[in-house]
Amino acid sequence: MALAREPGVVQEQRDPADQNFDYMFKLLIIGNSSVGKTSFLFRYADDSFTPAFVSTVGIDFKVKTIYRNEKRIKLQIWDTAGQERYRTITTAYYRGAMGFLLMYDITSQDSFCAVQDWATQIKTYSWDNAQVVLVGNKLDLEEDRQVPTENGQRVAKELGFQFFEASAKDNINIKQVFDKVVDVICERMNEALNGDVIQPSIQRGTDLKETPPTSQENCSC
Repeated sequence: MALAREPGVVQEQRDPADQNFDYMFKLLIIGNSSVGKTSFLFRYADDSFTPAFVSTVGIDFKVKTIYRNEKRIKLQIWDTAGQERYRTITTAYYRGAMGFLLMYDITSQDSFCAVQDWATQIKTYSWDNAQVVLVGNKLDLEEDRQVPTENGQRVAKELGFQFFEASAKDNINIKQVFDKVVDVICERMNEALNGDVIQPSIQRGTDLKETPPTSQENCSC
């Protein structure tokens, strides 16, 4: 995983074939430290899991290309640090993000209580139509659960977010979470075809000829 240096910049030197895609979406994984953001990303991008990850310093990224709705879509997925001291760095990357995975740890009530604060940051620093999926991670630790599923569902409904519980360790709902956020982004793009909504950070591949057409609340801890 490469260390990111500037917001929105991937790598300058890329294989020309790397441009062969219909769209590129910028996604961010955010949430408190130690909720499993890096493990979640590695499971999705590399199908690997290591329990000994060190806390992310600043922000890192991975790139993965998928096929959805007969389109080749490149995902630029940013893994952000959860610690407060990195907040001014990570929020700079919110601009232009099409989607967010807002993650908490089902065994940590504190991480769940922080969801409202993270949602406020999304509203403050990202564009209005960014799509968000609320993810309760570490479903493999059911015996240590502190956050009932219905609480996650309730908060997601109040905030207008999609909701999943998942496990990076046991590979539960990882692909489904990313597929859902991509599908919702694509739906919003289609809805915008007859409107004047501007979609940020949608980059098209150069090889393809086809041109497809809440105020903050306290946590109930």
